[in-house]
Parts: sequence; C-alpha cells; structure tokens
Amino acid sequence: MRTMKRICALLIVWMSVLSMSAQMADPVHFTSQLKELSNNEAEIIFTGKIDAGWHVYSTDLSGGPVPATFNKVKMEGVETVGKLKPRGNEQKKFDKLFDMEVRFFEHTATFVQKVRFTKEKYVIDCYLEYGTCNDEMCMPPSSVEFKKEGSLTPNPSPLERGTAEVPKDTTTTDSISNSQLQSDLWHPVTKELQALDKTPSPFGEGWGEAAIFLAGLLGGFLALLTPCVWPIIPMTVSFFLKRNKERSKAIREALTYGLSIIVIYVLLGLLVTLLFGANALNALSTNAWFNIFFALLLIIFAASFFGAFELTLPASWSTKIDQKSERTTGLLSIFLMAFTLVLVSFSCTGPIIGFLLVAVSTQGNILGPTLGMLGFSIGLAIPFALFALFPSLLKSAPRSGGWMNTIKVVLGFIELAFALKFLSVADLAYGWRLLDREVFLAIWIALFGLLGTYLMGWLRFPHDEPEHRTNVPQFFLGLLSFAFTIYMIPGLWGAPLKAISAFTPPMYTQDYKIIQTTVVEAPFKDYEQGMSFAKEHHKPVVIDFTGFGCVNCRKMEAAVWTDEEVARRLTQDYVLISLYVDDKTPLAQPIEVEVNGQKRTLRTIGDKWSHLQATKFGANTQPFYVLLDEEGKPLGPSRSYDENIQEYINWLDAGLTKYKP
Repeated sequence: MRTMKRICALLIVWMSVLSMSAQMADPVHFTSQLKELSNNEAEIIFTGKIDAGWHVYSTDLSGGPVPATFNKVKMEGVETVGKLKPRGNEQKKFDKLFDMEVRFFEHTATFVQKVRFTKEKYVIDCYLEYGTCNDEMCMPPSSVEFKKEGSLTPNPSPLERGTAEVPKDTTTTDSISNSQLQSDLWHPVTKELQALDKTPSPFGEGWGEAAIFLAGLLGGFLALLTPCVWPIIPMTVSFFLKRNKERSKAIREALTYGLSIIVIYVLLGLLVTLLFGANALNALSTNAWFNIFFALLLIIFAASFFGAFELTLPASWSTKIDQKSERTTGLLSIFLMAFTLVLVSFSCTGPIIGFLLVAVSTQGNILGPTLGMLGFSIGLAIPFALFALFPSLLKSAPRSGGWMNTIKVVLGFIELAFALKFLSVADLAYGWRLLDREVFLAIWIALFGLLGTYLMGWLRFPHDEPEHRTNVPQFFLGLLSFAFTIYMIPGLWGAPLKAISAFTPPMYTQDYKIIQTTVVEAPFKDYEQGMSFAKEHHKPVVIDFTGFGCVNCRKMEAAVWTDEEVARRLTQDYVLISLYVDDKTPLAQPIEVEVNGQKRTLRTIGDKWSHLQATKFGANTQPFYVLLDEEGKPLGPSRSYDENIQEYINWLDAGLTKYKP
C-alpha cells in the first residue's frame, strides 16, 4: 500500500511538470570545483544556490523523491573513495506526498565526492544528479557536470584536520597491484596470533594422531547442526525413497553412500587445497550457477513430491539401468549424491575443517589434516548413512498408507524453503539484489503458512486420498508451522528474527525498517581504505572476514553485534572492516600470486580478501575476527563463531587496553 502511494505521488508530480505551459522554472544554480588534499586525494565539490521556497533533496533516499547521486562517465587515473556526502544545514521532515521522512536543503546545498589519484595524469568526467521540489510541484531530475584533465600538483595543501566522522559506507576499490599485496599491511602475523591465542596448534607437539582424529570426528557430528547441512537431509530422503525395496540392497547402498562421503571429503578436500588453494571449495559453494542449479534441483524434487509428476526414466533406460544396478549397486548415482552433499555443505562445514585445509596449503603438513578430515567425514557420514537407510525401510513397511504422501508433501515445502536459501546466496554474492530480506521473508511466510494449512487438512494435493484430514501429530505440527509463520511476520518491518538470521539475507538488504534495531554495518569493505582511515585517526581495527553465503556470520551479527555494548565499541572505539571472501566483483586486472611454489590468479575482490586471510593470518574460516593496531599488528587472539556476548565484549576491551597509538 505504501509503495503504491509513493508511485502515485511520483506520477502526480511528473504530470504536473509535463503539463506546465508557462515559462520553465530554474530554481537551483550549481557550481563545481576540484579541491586537492594530501595523500594524493581530492574532493569534487558541488555547491548550489537554491531559490526561496525550493529545496534540493539529500542523498540515500529510497522509494521517494529523487536523491542526490554521483555518477561517473569517464575516470582515468583516479578512483572514488566512499559515497557522495552532503554538507551543510540538512533538514528533516515527514512528507505526506511521498509518505516518508525526507532530508533536504534550503537556500544552499553542498555535496562532496572524495577521490584518490592513482596516476600522475588524470581525466575526470562525471555529474551530480539531484531532485528539486517546492510545496506545489517538483522539477524533473537535474544534473550538473564536472570535467577536468590535468596532472597532480607537486605539493597539495594539507588536509584540514578536525573531528572526523566515519562514513557509513565506502565503495570497494578494485584497483590493486602486487606492490600493495607485499606492503607492510600484508605482512604475515600467523606466529604472533598463535602466541596470543595461547593454544597449541593442532599439528604441534602437544597433539597426538588420535587426538586429531577425535577432534575431526566431533567436528563432523557438530556439522550436522549447521544450516547448510539441513537441506541435504530431505534431499537424501527424497533420493533414497525412490530406490528399490530390498532391505539387503538398501543397507548396502546406505553403506556405499557413507563411504562415498568419506572418500570425497578426504581426497577432494586435500587435492583441491593442494592444487588450487584453501578457498577453492568454498568458492564453488558460493558460485552463482552452482547455487541456481541446486535450487532448481530442489524445486523439481518438491514439484514431484507435490504430485505434479514422477521422476522416472524412460522404460528402455530404466531396464538397462536396473540391469546395471544389479551388478554395480548404482554406485555412480550414489556417488554423485554424496558429491552434492560435500559441495553444498562446504560453506558451513568450512569453518570447522578450514584450519586443516589452510595447514595443507601453507605448511605442507599433510598427515595431520588427513587424519582430521578422515575423522570429520566419518562423523558426518554416519548420520547420513542412517538417513539413507531409514527411507528405504519406510518404503518397505507393509502399512505405509496415506501418511507417506504427507511426509512427501512436508518435505516438498521444506525443499522449496531451502531452494530460496541457495538462490539468496547467489543473489548476495553477485549483488543482484533480487531477493532482499523482506522478499525472502514474504515467500517463507507464504510457504510455511501453506504447510500449516496442509497439515490441518484444509489443502490437498493430487496424490492425497479423498478423505485426507488431519490427525493429532499433524495438528501439532501444523500448529508449529502457523506459529513459525506468525513469528516471521514482524521481520517484514525490520524485526531481527534471530532464530532464523542464519538463513535470511542480511539486514542491510531490507528496504522497510519500521522496527528500529541496533544493526552494525561496517563502514569499510576495503582493507587498505579502512587501515588508512585508522592510521589517520589513530584508532584500532576489527577485521571481520565474512561471506555472503556464511550462515554463521549472519548469526553472529544478529546475536552478538546487536548488543548495545558490542555495537558501541564496534562503531565508536574501533574501525570495523568487513571483508567478503565470496565477493564476485571482478578486479580491474587479475593478479598472479605464488603460495608455496604454487601459482594462483586472483580474479575477484573475494579472491583478494581470501588470499589476505590465508597469507597474513593463516586461516580461511568465516567468521574470523582479529584485532589490529594501525600498523597491521595483532592486539589480541583471533575469534571465530561464538555467541557469548560477554566474552566478545571482554575481547574488544582487551584490545583497547593493549592499543597504543
């Protein structure tokens, strides 16, 4: 409703403009200039004089009037730093026409875009676009150009210092060079971190082979609780429900499935790490086409479970496959199912086994990681072997009745919900912004509302029996589904929904935020920019290695960063830098690096930050937090996923105590 009101308001103001037959109004007069600063930086300043009764809208207004924006036509030898910033007496008012709070300027308006020179000679061709209104009408979007070609001034005037304000967001620069990768800021601090952690390395003298194996085994059992592994459970049930009914063969196939998981995790994990680097599997798990393919696969399974069709091969194919299956026990199909489990779950299981893989790529120690991976894969394979065995036994039960259809439909709804999760990973990694948080929640609300309706017996599918109705277990499950649906509804207006924060897109993708919550957003998403700001303003740094597809990162942000004390320290005492290791934005030029004699090409922003994490800190797990001083030296031990708020506060305070500007 609110969106329709805004659309109508915009149509009214534009129609009023187009219908004007009198002389054209020209209420705003802008000038522009380039002001050089220190450190090869400068400001493009747009200054406007506004006629009485008119006003120019400020930046970052969504869904209402035309905001002020900076637009590049051609920029050579220069790059933008951060976003366009408004300066001056900015006013706020609730505008009934647009049904929202707007920010604007009267009499005078100033907008500043900071830039950094990357070459001695530069070319700048850009323009400021802005919107202008009075109490009766609005002008079409107007623009003011700025063009300049020149060379840097040998001794630019120093930056006027004062009370610095951390920008709310910065544009990630993609112009990097090998010289930057070899600067002091990239100098490895792995040994310093290990000393501060005060815990022996899993491959040090304090650990025996049995301890490494048991630690991996425990990690495998814990991985079953991670959100990325959950959708594979209904996939496994779906897959093995369609196989034959012989109990002996069902047991044999379940064991084959478990062994396939073990073999794939051990061999593929180690081989890919040795050949391509520690982040290769994680990169595949956040690849757009892989996630889209897997989401479509889940949707097809769901449609089949709803009764749209049966997933069967042509009769001639089925005969040949059945004959071969009798001889080979269907090893290829089972192996592919296990391979799917490994790839899809890797973005969640990576934080558990990530240190093992980094040890392979940076230290060459293969025995320890091999034992750890073996233990981990066994721990994960045991439950899934049971899941593979369970549906086969169910299918061979003599009294299946209509309850089997109910299980299939419930699994179909769950598979649709998880299909949306995988589409969201691709959407976030590539910045498409098609599945913002409120869109994601709206679809989940509809899905689980319909699931509750089905469990109550009010909705039927083609393969349900005519007398389909609810029973006591279905009633309680339907009640839970409706309760979950109601729980999600406030999220459409900005409620944090901590219980499902691992699945939903981040809060910054939400457009409507009537419910105000403490949400910490990193002002910097570029390592060099953030460290430069910290050095200039003498502040310690929190480095947050994260990922768009990292579910535990979202859980930490929702459970820990929303605490007022944590948020105050992150926004006021520290400079927070979030580095997304799965950011698919391409670099201006690929960079070739060498790690332990193996060459690797960095092609995306995520590749760069992943390389930084592995080479400087000796890790590739996310979330991964580390405290640094302004020179890039650690101030304390690193932290990973841990929702203990008080320990997180103590960790931040310890870093502040040790920091010396």
